Amino acid sequence: MKAMVYHQYGSPDVLKMEQVEMPAPDDDEVLVKIYAVSINAWDWDYLTGKPLEYRLLSGLLKPKSSKLHGCDIAGKVEKVGKNVTRFQVGDDVLGDLSEGGWGAFAEYRCIHENELTPKPASMTFADAACLPHGGNLAVQGLIDIGNIKSGQKILIIGGAGSTGTLAIQIAKLFDTEVTAVDHTEKLDFMRALGADHVLDYTQEDFTQTGRQYDLIFDMKTNRSMFEYRRALRPNGVYVTVGGQTSRLLQIGLFGRLMRQCSMRILGYKANKDTRYLIELVEAGKLKPVVDKCFSLAETADAFRYFGTGRYKGKIVVKVDQPN
Repeated sequence: MKAMVYHQYGSPDVLKMEQVEMPAPDDDEVLVKIYAVSINAWDWDYLTGKPLEYRLLSGLLKPKSSKLHGCDIAGKVEKVGKNVTRFQVGDDVLGDLSEGGWGAFAEYRCIHENELTPKPASMTFADAACLPHGGNLAVQGLIDIGNIKSGQKILIIGGAGSTGTLAIQIAKLFDTEVTAVDHTEKLDFMRALGADHVLDYTQEDFTQTGRQYDLIFDMKTNRSMFEYRRALRPNGVYVTVGGQTSRLLQIGLFGRLMRQCSMRILGYKANKDTRYLIELVEAGKLKPVVDKCFSLAETADAFRYFGTGRYKGKIVVKVDQPN
């Protein structure tokens, strides 16, 4: 089968498509023919080897595995292990592989049945591949940790990205006032998603405006916890799902010491809320956003586009097309 691999850290130029061995499912696994996979920030970080601390996990000088990252998938079940009870050959599925070994930029992948959720026929494979990782982050950050409530003022930092686009829509379901932060060229896009207010981070510093929020949901985390504290109302909640390692460490070590507010790093659980997300999509309350699609052979181009930071929502690689 064909798969995208890399043998050294670097730009998307190091990506190659190679023939690799076809996997065979274990007793509790299914073999999935992948139709679509979307790019997440994790994939870019492990490809480039930046920040440096990622190399402590994947190999200091070169990747321990040539398998390219990738976790958000949608496809069709081709084979099932003898202990599998939830799926059968021909079922359409989607899932987040971030807790089960990654490696989604390939024609086939063996996946434990618990990492997968049935894909409804009404959802395209491209849309389905945009939903699991970013959607679960948004639900767990806003609802499970953030305890979002009607009438609150919510700040979403990175509102035009893969998680932010879903977070804006989910936050509005709770009758909240949403302010979304991103680049100049993405402001109208965030308004169209439902944001009540938008901020251009190149022109305005949300920590200096004097406005405060009940809940801050952050995908970037590039400031000190004291700056975030300034933008929180008394008893407000700050939740981060990723960003600069030094800032995350500061919040992890000292955030709980902050008085009259809560500062938390999300303890992510893959696939926990995927069924809830699918229900929202089927009810017309949530829409995954696909910016551009590329073929498997164009994966390097897809990553180059990701590296520009100009994308809105998700970049999807269509590995194959269903008959």
